[in-house]
Amino acid sequence: MEFGRTAAQRDRCRTIRDAGEYDWQRLGELGVLGAAVSVEHGGRGLGALDTALVFEAAGYGCHDTGLVFAAGAHLFAVALPIAEFGSDAQKKKLPGLCDGTLIGANAMTEPDAGSDIGALKTTAVRSGNGYVLNGVKSFVSNGPIADVYVTYAVTDPKAGHLGTTGFVVDAGTPGLVRSEPFGKLGLNGCSAGTVEFHDCAVAEDAALGNGSLVFQHGMLWERACLFAIYLGVQERLIERCITHVKRRKQFGRRLSTFQSVSNRIVDMQLRLESARLLLYKACWAIDQDDDAVLPAALSKLAVSQAAVQTALDAVELFGGRGYQTGEGIEEHLRDAVGGLIFSGTSDIQRQLAALELGL
Repeated sequence: MEFGRTAAQRDRCRTIRDAGEYDWQRLGELGVLGAAVSVEHGGRGLGALDTALVFEAAGYGCHDTGLVFAAGAHLFAVALPIAEFGSDAQKKKLPGLCDGTLIGANAMTEPDAGSDIGALKTTAVRSGNGYVLNGVKSFVSNGPIADVYVTYAVTDPKAGHLGTTGFVVDAGTPGLVRSEPFGKLGLNGCSAGTVEFHDCAVAEDAALGNGSLVFQHGMLWERACLFAIYLGVQERLIERCITHVKRRKQFGRRLSTFQSVSNRIVDMQLRLESARLLLYKACWAIDQDDDAVLPAALSKLAVSQAAVQTALDAVELFGGRGYQTGEGIEEHLRDAVGGLIFSGTSDIQRQLAALELGL
């Protein structure tokens, strides 16, 4: 594995980190929304590692972590599955998804089914030259504002998790009803809500492919690449903590001169660098077409837990200011907690790792 970055990688990341102002269209212009989609379909054609570097840079530069998270959900769970499994007609949506004209949402999770794809209750029943979808999807990132949904439904109840199919559904399709955004602990820049299908008729060509294969492909990239956001966030937060403890004085001394303080920051950096290496290895495995399930599970686990602990440390280092809203420190903690849940909880990552280890 090569640890040095090429000139192209450095320039790309510098441009994203230093963009200054960020919104959805700007992320499209910067190539974030279509990083891993082929150039032919409007993307940048980057591999997993280069895509992770893009999201790490965006996580560092953009202080709205929820917005970058929304971009990750859009790319890895919608644009990338369409690029990999979609028909020529479905791929016509990719340029709009890459430049930000269209917003994508992944409608997978249900009230009683999250990581367990075999427990889905949403159904797609054959009707004429298409399907009729019925069911409720919960916690759909970008759901309230999306133009395109990749959703999953049971088409063969007897086949378990292999009996599901992925579908590409436009927001204006009759029978598709989406909720207003609901409140949540953090990542407020990413609106989320429920999406319901009530006798929602879609054509035959809305089918994307075997649901299990489509979902696992997108989820592998998501676990490996999306969580690079939290690497950039942690780097920025550690820099802010270092500046704070070098300026702040207590008992006539700078906080940085107290060993308990300096050790805490060293531990923050250690977690960041360790998680970064695991994430880069997972992305490298994807690029090499190696089995990336174990490294992706370990990296997602390490990055998400490091983000929470580092945010907790930052709150303590800033003391009362860290606990106050408006300082931007407690927001890091609220945004980090979601990482323990999305893309499979920490317990799910441990289960995946255990299975890969033959346990």
